Amino acid sequence: MDPLGQARRPYRGRLGRVNDEPTTRLFASLPPLADALLAPVCRLHCIGRENIPDTGPVILAPNHLCNLDPVVVGRFTVQAGRWPHFLARANLFDLPVVGPLLRGIEQIPVERGSVRAADSLAAARGMLDAGRAVIVYPEGTFTHDPDEWPMAGHTGAARLALTTGAPVVPIGQWGANLVVPSRRRPARPHLFGRTDVVVRAGPAVELSDLAGRGDHDRAAVREATVRIMDAITAQTGLARGERAPAGRWHPGRRRRVPAEEAVR
Repeated sequence: MDPLGQARRPYRGRLGRVNDEPTTRLFASLPPLADALLAPVCRLHCIGRENIPDTGPVILAPNHLCNLDPVVVGRFTVQAGRWPHFLARANLFDLPVVGPLLRGIEQIPVERGSVRAADSLAAARGMLDAGRAVIVYPEGTFTHDPDEWPMAGHTGAARLALTTGAPVVPIGQWGANLVVPSRRRPARPHLFGRTDVVVRAGPAVELSDLAGRGDHDRAAVREATVRIMDAITAQTGLARGERAPAGRWHPGRRRRVPAEEAVR
């Protein structure tokens, strides 16, 4: 058992050999560092790792709650036997220490709200073509939903899926936000013990009927985005042990709208 109370799946060497990933000391050092960060503050419960394919391209699509999410989701992905390649905000790559680290472990910068935003999807497609696991947060930022349910999604994950044919595995997680609340939420300190953090991966989203229509078909992209967000919300509900509310929060409208309208 590892320090987080989960059965450890071997990652040193296995990931590099099976998935053609780099086998540098930098890559191998990160899972133990994640353990050291998480173990004192949380108990990580990883469910549904069998839904993540052992090899080949895959898009992992989690909900987004707080700054601790990438550590939690990254550790979950490594436990599933894959190296995570996140789409991350481009400004992080300009920071000292952080920027070189992100480049060293092959993360993908995203120029949000600029004409270069398409470059990040091209880089992600390159990773998928190489058989890698790419992590895309469809919400794009921490959820604006007042109760922290997944909000309206952007279309990037759907576009990647429709252009590459890579499966989309939905991930719902809850508890990291109780350890490190986002700036949108008041602090909720836990004075005693560790916080339970649950991460769940569901079966790949069914998109076979949309295959071949490509990312220029707006109706297909929109439908794929709705299905992806529905699947993420379902897994989040299971992680929380609660039923999701009807509709989905749309930050532009500042209210919940029907799921089929919750696409940005």
